[in-house]
Amino acid sequence: MTSGGEHESFRGLTWDHPRGVNALRAAAEQADTLGVPVSLTWDAQPLEGFESAPIGELAERYELLVIDHPHLGDAITQGALQPLDAVLPASLLADLAANSVGPSYESYSAEGHLWALPLDAATQVAAVRDDLIEHSPATWDEVRELSQRAPVALSLAGPHAFLSLCSIAVSLGAEPRSLPPRPDVDALDALDALDPLDPAATLFDRETALVALTLLHELAERAPAGSEALNPISLLERMRSSDDIAYVPLVYGYVNYSAVDSPGARLRFIDAPAAVRGGRPGSTIGGTGIALSSRTQVTPALVAHLSWLLSEAAQEGFIPEHDGQPSRVSAWDADAVNAASTDFYRGTRRTLDASWVRPRFAGYTAFQSEASALIRDGLGDAGFDPAVTLARLETAYRAALASAAHLTKTGATL
Repeated sequence: MTSGGEHESFRGLTWDHPRGVNALRAAAEQADTLGVPVSLTWDAQPLEGFESAPIGELAERYELLVIDHPHLGDAITQGALQPLDAVLPASLLADLAANSVGPSYESYSAEGHLWALPLDAATQVAAVRDDLIEHSPATWDEVRELSQRAPVALSLAGPHAFLSLCSIAVSLGAEPRSLPPRPDVDALDALDALDPLDPAATLFDRETALVALTLLHELAERAPAGSEALNPISLLERMRSSDDIAYVPLVYGYVNYSAVDSPGARLRFIDAPAAVRGGRPGSTIGGTGIALSSRTQVTPALVAHLSWLLSEAAQEGFIPEHDGQPSRVSAWDADAVNAASTDFYRGTRRTLDASWVRPRFAGYTAFQSEASALIRDGLGDAGFDPAVTLARLETAYRAALASAAHLTKTGATL
């Protein structure tokens, strides 16, 4: 933070997609007009940049960080962020706890503190081109059947192969094991003494994971060529600009691609598949929150600006009007917001409400990237064996737990 005459100046870092940057920059630029004056500049970088740069380093350069909840373990262990309940009004946090959609607020809560303000809510949902298929599937059996007669793609690039596996497991009734940002070191040491495939220590229920991996392999074999290498944004771009993808069962929802004024073919986002009709749609929550670095000197002007960004008025109006994806229940329910987005919010609300919160231990983000690479390698193997792939995943998970124990003890970075 630097001094700028009457106002202190802040610098924030967000991600370089219209959904991530446009509303934040517009609010900062129009802060005086909006009645929440603050000197705030937003830089932007690709999502991948948040994976490659330690969050502790970013917190040394920026006062505000837009983060995803799996980064909390690294951030808390490194002392990079400050708990928001120590610097923001209790009334604001109570309002957000009561009015944020799904587990958005919960995903940024740990150790009795809130570490980021839930600004943007998103989870894996299904994307469909209604002009290419007659009926959208509601179950995984229906997805399998659809893939035999229409082009169905999977989101497998980056960490998404692993996240898709987790979401299918959730839909089948067996959530993967989860751990807090700073898990009990003695408990981790006890797990380390067990066999990597001991059910008491595994990440997945074995039978559930084998079914999910087999399903992923079957769908991947039929997927349009090259689609496996696309991140969610590129996958959705291809889906609306060509006719070779009719349906994606699990992809992070981007309201920008279902906007009524969106160029190209309009996409519709619907609930993710369940194991049976009416069952729990399996999905892994994403979205973003605004965190404050541990060195940020919080001023009344900054508090007022952040409070406005999370307010009902901003979330129902300014945020969606500037390409953002709100986190507030009232915005997800609002007629005008849904009318402008082909019912994006109502069409996926059940999935978001039922979504799974990822583990948040130190080193988790590196693990999910490694796990995804292992899944892609397995799916691409001519002699695919789900048991072999699962064993590799569990071995990597055990190594990640050992690393988490070390990082928790030392506060070191990867």
